[in-house]
Amino acid sequence: MSELVRAPLPGSVRRGYALGGVATGAFGTVPGLMLLPYLTERLGVPAALAGVIVFAPKAWDVILNPIAGRISDNSHHPAGPRRPFLLRAGLTLAVAFALLFAGPATPQALAAGWVAVLFLACATAYAFFQVPYVAMPAELTDDPNERTRLMSWRVAVLALAILVSGGLAPMVRNTVGPERGYAAMGLFVAVLIAAGAIGAWWGTRAAPVAVVPAAPGGLRSQLALVAGNPDFRSLLITFVIQALATGAMLAGVDYVARHVLRSAGAGSLLFVCFVAPAIACTALWERVGARVGKKRGYAAASLVLAAGALALTSARSVPSVVVFLAVAVVGVGYAGTQMFPLAMLPDVAAEDAERSGANRVGVFTGVWTAGETLGMALGPFVYGLALAAGGYVSSTDSAAVQPESAVLAIVLGFSIVPALLTVGSLFILQGYLGPLARGKP
Repeated sequence: MSELVRAPLPGSVRRGYALGGVATGAFGTVPGLMLLPYLTERLGVPAALAGVIVFAPKAWDVILNPIAGRISDNSHHPAGPRRPFLLRAGLTLAVAFALLFAGPATPQALAAGWVAVLFLACATAYAFFQVPYVAMPAELTDDPNERTRLMSWRVAVLALAILVSGGLAPMVRNTVGPERGYAAMGLFVAVLIAAGAIGAWWGTRAAPVAVVPAAPGGLRSQLALVAGNPDFRSLLITFVIQALATGAMLAGVDYVARHVLRSAGAGSLLFVCFVAPAIACTALWERVGARVGKKRGYAAASLVLAAGALALTSARSVPSVVVFLAVAVVGVGYAGTQMFPLAMLPDVAAEDAERSGANRVGVFTGVWTAGETLGMALGPFVYGLALAAGGYVSSTDSAAVQPESAVLAIVLGFSIVPALLTVGSLFILQGYLGPLARGKP
């Protein structure tokens, strides 16, 4: 890799790069939060089928993301190998997202097909935005500590984007009304996605970029080399399992608000309780990482998240304020579980480039984002299966009464399932050694 000066990145570059978190936060949050209820409540699609519709288009990214990474590795655009993707794919994603919730409501087969096709288009555009975006830190600086600072900025903006998009999306829907509320919400989120994509593209225009030759060989051979990296493998599996846990919780917010807290508006408050601590605690996790190391910090954040999720098992029998406090604890842990792995990934990719002299950063991040997308897609899918197992009644009538078993499934899918997944992922994390174990800074 060509040498980059080990100096702090300009503040404008940190802020500019972080703005991409607006796009990733909005798209990573709102479909997981709103798409399953849109299908089951607005369109009346059965819960199990709705889970498949939410899962299948994103599962496509498991195949597409590594390809997008390889394509961006071989890009030689004068504006930088990754930046042009941010603008083109980001704006395409915004348009597709606006159309996603603007389709017909009847007949049901046509409505469900519209969602499946448009969500597939969203997933495709997102792959070509997210993969180059996540690859950039390994090429902006060769200082692992600077990457942590860069990620702390990104996670803070990401958390704010989750707060704005996830908190306001249900409010926009509820304010406009059931007929046009989802379409208005989709347009609102599309504007956020476009603003984040343009901001990241413009804000990184003066960023330094390391020039590394693309690795020789085909995609299959590159994937085999990436899969053979034990640090990457352990970090990826841990993160994917936790993405599944987070995806399940996101999918459950609207159901918990309406059927456990008995207030559709409580969904926005749950999001505030989740994201506000994440914004406040990002800098704290950065200091924890500087003191104990990224791996231990990641484990500590995971345990905090799991503890908050476990406390939510009592959501039906405790005052609402206790539920909100438990969600706030989840938010504290979530900040660390986002910042640490995203700071560890470029360390692994940059070390591979230094050792091999070839650029596989895009392949690493392509596989990474594919795994993240798969985990986040599996979350609503698993939650939809839990609802189906509990006998959840899908209906366009918002006043439909749910059986006791369905309400129990709503709570368990929101609490015990994410908690167990998060704790279980830490056993996988033990396989990560990292640059420090090999004498690197």
